[in-house]
Amino acid sequence: MSKAITIAEAQRYDAHATNVIGIPAMVLMERAALATFNNLLNDDFDLDRVVIVAATGNNGGDGIAVARLLKIRGIDVTIYLLGDPENATPQTSQQLKIANYYNIPITTDLNQIVNATLIVDAIFGVGLTRDVTGNFADAINAINAADAKTVAIDVPSGINADTGAVMGVAVVADSTTTMAYNKIGLLTTVGKQHAGTIHVADIGIYAQDRVEHAR
Repeated sequence: MSKAITIAEAQRYDAHATNVIGIPAMVLMERAALATFNNLLNDDFDLDRVVIVAATGNNGGDGIAVARLLKIRGIDVTIYLLGDPENATPQTSQQLKIANYYNIPITTDLNQIVNATLIVDAIFGVGLTRDVTGNFADAINAINAADAKTVAIDVPSGINADTGAVMGVAVVADSTTTMAYNKIGLLTTVGKQHAGTIHVADIGIYAQDRVEHAR
């Protein structure tokens, strides 16, 4: 799992796992959430008041699933939700339904971010293609201004996973749990500054040449 991959490779491997191998996208999301959750527990973080900052794409779904795992563990967790839930991906919509079942608070109050003891960044994954603006930029600025430590899921939101460039504004994380392989943008000087300590999680997505070799 030592190689670093591009955005296109990450998307291709993910699609291959789901569409060709047949691993459901929801299974991959649950594995990503569990890997992030385990890193939260194993690192030296203050879990007194955790805020998951999530958008409605699949990166957000990963974060919302993390919120459930924390809630079941008895940890105080709130979801700060960005975007319209009606436009959520199917998997993230399902995760929101599950979060509601577990009565996990969902808020749009930036003060929740400011007052957190740990923040999980689940806004944007590898697919970000334009500069971050509006409420999304406000949330990232709030994350960076908070005293809490921050853990990013896959890549720090606002970082281009190919170049490491800041797309307008980007999360400065203390730790990043990235899925399947590291991303080449996180190996750049700016990428490293924003990613912090990188944990590469094996969630069942592999390069196609490795999959073909295993057959």
